[in-house]
Amino acid sequence: MNNEGARADWVIPELGFESETERLRTAIGAWVESTPEEMRPQLEEQFLAGSKYFRPLTIFACQTAVGSEEITDETIQSAVTLELFHNMTLVVDDILDQSDERRGKPTMHTAFGQLAALMTSGFMVAEGYRMMATEPQVVGLLSELMSRLGAAEIAQWDSRTMPRGVEDWRKLAQEDTGSMFEVAACLGDRSEGLRHFGGLLGTLYHACDDVSDVRGTEALGGGGEEDIRDGILTLPAAIAVREPAIAEMFRDPNPGNYDALAEAFRAALPEAEAELDRIAASAIAEANRFARNPKKLITLVDRTRALGEAR
Repeated sequence: MNNEGARADWVIPELGFESETERLRTAIGAWVESTPEEMRPQLEEQFLAGSKYFRPLTIFACQTAVGSEEITDETIQSAVTLELFHNMTLVVDDILDQSDERRGKPTMHTAFGQLAALMTSGFMVAEGYRMMATEPQVVGLLSELMSRLGAAEIAQWDSRTMPRGVEDWRKLAQEDTGSMFEVAACLGDRSEGLRHFGGLLGTLYHACDDVSDVRGTEALGGGGEEDIRDGILTLPAAIAVREPAIAEMFRDPNPGNYDALAEAFRAALPEAEAELDRIAASAIAEANRFARNPKKLITLVDRTRALGEAR
C-alpha cells in the first residue's frame, strides 16, 4: 500500500471498524474477480491497491450513530456500491484533468487508454445499480447522486477561470463531494436524519483537499498545479481572487502566472483554515443534534479536518 493509503489507515482502528473494512475489501476483491476479463485488469489496478475508504467509513459511522451496532452484509454491499460510484468519478476526473498519476501510480486512462477507462467507468455504475436492484431506496439515492454529480461537474467546468467568491465555492463543494457524503450518510442511517451532517462532512473533505493541494501535500491525492492550470475555483482561490490583480491572473492562468497565483493561494491559507474550522464545528453540532451516539461521527469529523493540516 502506498503512503497515502497508510496515512489514512489510522482512521479505521480509531473508529473501530477494522473487521468491517476487511469485509469491505474482501467483498470488493470478490466482485473484481467476477468481472469480465476485458475489464478485470483495469479494475484490479483501480480497486486492489488500497483506498482511504472515507465514504464507507461514513456509512458505518452513521449506522452506528443511530443505534444499530451491527454492520450487516446489506450495509457492506451498499458501501461496495458507493465505492464503485466514487471510483467512476475518479476515472472521469483524471481524464478531464489530464492527470497521469493518482495515488502514486498511472491513472486508468494512462495505463489502459481512454476508451478502456471510459467503458470501465460506465461498467462500474452499471454494476452498482445491478447490485442494488432489489433495494429501491438505495437505487433512488444513487440516481440522486449521479444527477447531482453530473450537474456539479458541468458547473465546475463552466466556471473555470471565473473569479468567484467563497459562497460560490461552497455551493460547488456541496454538490460535488458533499452529495457523495450525503448519500453515504443516508445509506448508513437509512433515513434523512443525518443527511445534512453528511453534506457538511463532504464539504469539509473537499475543502481539506483544496488546502492540501495548495500546500503541495498528497494527503488526499489531488494536484494543486492542475487546479491552477485549469482555473478551478478552490477554497484558497475563492479567497485570493478578492484581490483584483489576482482575479485578473485567475481569468488568464497562463504558465507565466502560475507562481504568482500559487503564492496568492498560499497567502489565503490562514483564512481557508478558519473556514475549515467553521465547517467542522457545524458538522459536529449537526452530529450532536441528530445522532443518538455521535462519538464516531465526531471522530470522523476531527480526522477529516486533520487531513487539511500542515504535516
